[in-house]
Parts: sequence; C-alpha cells; structure tokens
Amino acid sequence: MTSDPVYEAISKARRQVNGNNPAGAANTLEAYLATDPHNTRPRLELAKIAVYELDDIGYGVMQLEIILDLEPDNVDAMKAAVTVMSKDKKYNKRTAEILERLLVSEPSADVYNLYAKFLRRQTGDFRKAGEYYEKALQLRPDDYDIHQNYAVLLLNDLKDYVKAKAELEYLMSVKPADQNLRKNYERLMKQKFDKNGNVKRSLFGRLRRARARAPATDLYADAIVSSRERNGTQRKQD
Repeated sequence: MTSDPVYEAISKARRQVNGNNPAGAANTLEAYLATDPHNTRPRLELAKIAVYELDDIGYGVMQLEIILDLEPDNVDAMKAAVTVMSKDKKYNKRTAEILERLLVSEPSADVYNLYAKFLRRQTGDFRKAGEYYEKALQLRPDDYDIHQNYAVLLLNDLKDYVKAKAELEYLMSVKPADQNLRKNYERLMKQKFDKNGNVKRSLFGRLRRARARAPATDLYADAIVSSRERNGTQRKQD
C-alpha cells in the first residue's frame, strides 16, 4: 500500500499541535509545501495553525489568499478567510468581497451567520445584520449560537426588546440552568417591560429612534456572548 505524503504531513502537524509544538507543526507543513506548493490541503492546515495556535493572523491570511489564488471557488478557504478577516476593519473590503461570493455560491445558515456578524461588528449595518440572522434561522431554526448572536444584536443594537425577549426565552428553554441568561432576562423584564408584560410606553419613541442609528453604549455588554465571541476567533469549524 502506497503512503499519502499529504495525509502524513497533515497528521504529523496535528500531532505536533496536540503536543504543544505549533511552531514545529508549521515547519512540517512549510517543508511539505516547498515540494508541493500548489496543494491547498496542507496550506489550509498551515493557515489555521498560524491563526489559532501561533496567533499570526497576517501569515494565516497570506496562506488563505494563496489558496484563493490557486482555487478561487474553494469554499473552505473562503469561510476560513472571512472568519479571520472579519475581526479587523483593515480587511473589510476584502472580507465583503469574499462574503458576497459565498452568499451566491453557498447560501447556507453558516454563511448568513458569518455575514450577519460581519455587518454588526465591522459595518454597523444592524438592520441588515438582523435580516441575515433571520435568514440563517429560517434554514437552521434550532441553532443555539445563531439565536444567541441574534439576541445580542436585538438587545444592544436594534433595541427590539420584544424580539429580544422571545430570543432569551428560547435560549433559556435550551439551557434552563444558565444563570447569566436568567439574570439578563430578568433585567430586561424589569427595565423594559411593565407588570403586564408589555413594553413600557415611554420606550416606544426611543425604540424607533434607536433602530435607525448605532447606540452610544451597549446596555447588555455582559449579556449572552457566545464562547466563539469570547474567544475572539473560532477554532476550526469547517
């Protein structure tokens, strides 16, 4: 049986990462790519190690761009690229270009979620971000992380407390023991709703105005933030 040198290089690199030697893993993949520079599989692995293990985003982005030069329609590379690039405004133009291609080539819940997060964090287009979270949930209505991301947007940016209430109630139904969710739900009900469960009348005018502009501060900055958002970047998901 013949060996697969690509598989062997990637497997060795993963073992090195698991052994707390990410620099060695990068060297392993770089050595292989010196002999086979057009192979995108080890280059994608190298990009992920650079970003998530070595904290070298620039080098990781460079590897992803090389892949997209070689294979412009490589969906895995496009998803990895926008996940990383969307964290920094200096990549906004390129991130938007790749996302627009993904929206056409793979209109999935994952892509809609990525696009919504990009719109919220980097462009401030909160209304459009909400539309894409809703599109994502139409395709995958039981995705906890998407519900969580949407709830943060509704609470902090759109100030749509009725929808936010519904999202928090869904999240609590999935994780009833989560005290942070419960605390923020109770705070929302106390501050924004009357004793009959209706939005306080004094809020209606402010609610309409807040939806049309970015808020100065987040009322729920410590509210439900997913583990992916807390960690800054998502580890390999594709």
